[in-house]
Amino acid sequence: MAERVGGGQMVTNGDILIGPEEQAAAEQQIVEQSKRIDFYITEYTVEILANKMRANEYVVPRYQREFTWEPERKSKFLESVIMGLPIPFVFFWEMEDTGKLEVVDGSQRLRTLEEFILGDFRLGELDQLPSISGFRFTDLPESRQRKIKNKSIRGIVLNEHADEAARLDMFERINTGSKIANKAEVRRGALAGPFLDLVIELSDDQLLHSLAPMSKKQKDERGYDELVTRFFAYGDGLDDYRDRPSDFIFKYAKKMNLAFATDSTLSISYSRRFRDTLEFVNRVFPYGFRKTSNGKATPRARYESIILGSYQALQERPEIKDFGRERFNVIEWLTGEPFVEITGSDGANARARLEGRIGFVREKLVAA
Repeated sequence: MAERVGGGQMVTNGDILIGPEEQAAAEQQIVEQSKRIDFYITEYTVEILANKMRANEYVVPRYQREFTWEPERKSKFLESVIMGLPIPFVFFWEMEDTGKLEVVDGSQRLRTLEEFILGDFRLGELDQLPSISGFRFTDLPESRQRKIKNKSIRGIVLNEHADEAARLDMFERINTGSKIANKAEVRRGALAGPFLDLVIELSDDQLLHSLAPMSKKQKDERGYDELVTRFFAYGDGLDDYRDRPSDFIFKYAKKMNLAFATDSTLSISYSRRFRDTLEFVNRVFPYGFRKTSNGKATPRARYESIILGSYQALQERPEIKDFGRERFNVIEWLTGEPFVEITGSDGANARARLEGRIGFVREKLVAA
């Protein structure tokens, strides 16, 4: 059902009314994000791809190097190539300084081709071509070798104007559900530096682990890195935040690496900031960042509201750090409907929602 409003059209989306202004803002955001991706399509033979990998003409970013396919997966991919099945696009970025192509997505496929065509990789047990199981490339008839080398794989090349955040975002989106690096792991590799060193150090803090439990899978996926980085990024201000946490945090981490390299005392002050806030949360919030006393998970919106609300309250009114837990009575408002609503998942990354839940906790603590 839609209702005409001022020459435009009001669209009902659940309980939200979306009018012409909201639609215009959405269109502007789509246009701005689309400008970040400028590309052309090309095509390479398997032989060229293997040779360029061997000659280091293609650059594999560090965050991708440690993720390698197991032999079974390599064999299955090569079986597909030999059979002539369609192979997904390889994504590259044209490096501005060297003119080389950085592999945004497809490094496993390229490394496997190089290992088979120019190396000593032996095929494992194959489902569709069992007669060549155990073969190396040189074991195939020469005519078949030529046919494989001449097969083509299409590539998409992002031009040099695509920024780092856009490339990493594309890598993550293409690989959704695959066994690849996630955002925190990508930052570890792509943005190695003194700020990220501190993040990694603090991610092992045992008080953090106690207050913010998470599954082994989340831990392995650098979940604690993400919590620490968000504390600093959001705590230093949201002026440049545009409802896209991954872009905002990436740019923040890159900026802070430079700042930390310039001023070595920042590592000490930022470490103290994080640990002092954790100590306050530990004293005041009986369940830490959990919903219940025996909770085994840490909802991210809840974590953000409590740790950043606490940090801002301590900045605004430092004396509250010495107040006892009974002074705050946090359980009463943590379980109330307003807090439950603002920490819900609907629109959780929108700046207004983020500032709203942080401000809610800050105001409750300051008013104690």
